Amino acid sequence: MKNPLLLLLICFHLQGNAKDYNILNYGAKVDGTSLDTNAVQAAIDNCFENGGGRVIIPSGKTVLIGTIYLKDYVNLHIENGAILLGSPDYKNYTTDTHKNMYKLEPHMDRCLIFAKNAKYFAITGLGTIDGNGYFKNFTKEKGGRPMLIRFINCTDILLKNVTLKNPAAWTSAWLYCSEIVVEGIKIISRVNNNGDGLDFDGCTNVRVSNSSFDTSDDSICVQASLPDKPSKNIVISNCVFTSKWAGMRIGLLSRGDIESITVSNCTFNDIQDSGLKIQLNEGGEMKNMTFSNLIMKNVPRPIFMTFAQQKACVDAPNSMYPMKAMHSFIFSNIIADNRGIDKNSAIFITGMPNFYITDIQLNNILMTVSGKGTKIDADNTNIKEYTLDVLDGWWPEFHLVGTLPAYGIYARHVNNLSLSNIQIKTIHEDHRPPIVFDDVPESNLNSVFANKKEILQPKKVN
Repeated sequence: MKNPLLLLLICFHLQGNAKDYNILNYGAKVDGTSLDTNAVQAAIDNCFENGGGRVIIPSGKTVLIGTIYLKDYVNLHIENGAILLGSPDYKNYTTDTHKNMYKLEPHMDRCLIFAKNAKYFAITGLGTIDGNGYFKNFTKEKGGRPMLIRFINCTDILLKNVTLKNPAAWTSAWLYCSEIVVEGIKIISRVNNNGDGLDFDGCTNVRVSNSSFDTSDDSICVQASLPDKPSKNIVISNCVFTSKWAGMRIGLLSRGDIESITVSNCTFNDIQDSGLKIQLNEGGEMKNMTFSNLIMKNVPRPIFMTFAQQKACVDAPNSMYPMKAMHSFIFSNIIADNRGIDKNSAIFITGMPNFYITDIQLNNILMTVSGKGTKIDADNTNIKEYTLDVLDGWWPEFHLVGTLPAYGIYARHVNNLSLSNIQIKTIHEDHRPPIVFDDVPESNLNSVFANKKEILQPKKVN
């Protein structure tokens, strides 16, 4: 790992001691209607050519741009009250900004802010980058939906204090980058579909802290679209998540290994799909992750883990990926209050027949669920597997399975599962058992209670 002190010194140089390059001096109109792409790019280029500094988007101004390119040692500094506004015209977004790594989504290839092979650069300030991504401007049928930010093969990057809002697609895609610091940002992504927040693909040494997310899709994703580009050494702390889909998704794009991730001191509110969504399906190995000190309210499936087979990557080979390994996860000190949502709010962990998720600990967890599961729900043994015939082109989503036969924890094809100091409470009567294990050869329960009654053994299907 590179010296973090060096990164701090570089960032200090970018923010405080280097020369400023105000876009007003490069002919920017800053009226919100004139296209200022050339002026902003000229300031960036001049800053880069002179060894770095700050490119200033001045306070109180709205600057309309198409695609711009960040470069070495440049700090794009958006002053308080300034708005860097994406053009509503798709033609103002260039075609040389790489591509979206998910299959069937070339309409998301273009982007507003791009960097490739750049180092020691930053986006800072208390201003706003607004993608202007409303349906009236961008749809797949109108040509495409540009992302807000895409960085590829970059290193030593700082994103601090800015607000990122209204992207037409994802807010950001970080591909094969290293030494990333994201701090104190706010993401609001609700005006178009698939509005992910931060997507780290094949990235290493990532630190995200003190930030808030309100997104129409996964707030943070950790992925690995290339077999030789792992995602690892990622720390996420002190963040607040609200999402129309998942708070955090780890995997799905998983051709490479994903490992060494910690998530701590975060709150998840009003998530519509899952809190922690952890999915390995493209031949990589996933391991060594901890999740601690988390509060979840109105979050169906606080933990949703799948080990399956499916092709998600745009560069997927013709043959199906092998099953590799998914192991070593600790979830601790979690409060999940789901009394206000429907009966499908259990922890759901599933591998595949003969392919187990292994070595999982669930410790110190308080769960409140609404209940209302029926006797028919309790007797349901037709819980579909995430096999290719069931997936049939879908991602391994919960809706393919339906209501689970447990109101607290349902684990299937899992080995060496430990449950300790867990309390589950239902608000309404529920005829399902609190915990069901299906093909869980080795497990341990210690101090596990449901509605104040100790559970010594789960219901076992196999």
